[in-house]
Amino acid sequence: MNDELQNLRNLGKTSAQWLHAVGIHSASDLKRLGAVDAYRAVKARGFRASKVLLYAIEGALLDVHWNDIPVDRKEALNKQVDVLSPTRKA
Repeated sequence: MNDELQNLRNLGKTSAQWLHAVGIHSASDLKRLGAVDAYRAVKARGFRASKVLLYAIEGALLDVHWNDIPVDRKEALNKQVDVLSPTRKA
């Protein structure tokens, strides 16, 4: 089976399965939702995804390796996730 998400940079079998589980089935779905909301949807579904998934999704959208995303962009993504997560524990 040809999985469009697995053809994107940084996304493998497990991350694609998680994204499918939350209703994201294509690159256009992912682009429409964005990295932060896609990551939050995966976390809300109960998957034990680390922040690397957040960076991997952002990298997939930008077509760059997640480790090449600038630190300031990663910090901005983290702030967006933190601001939008009201149940975050200190």
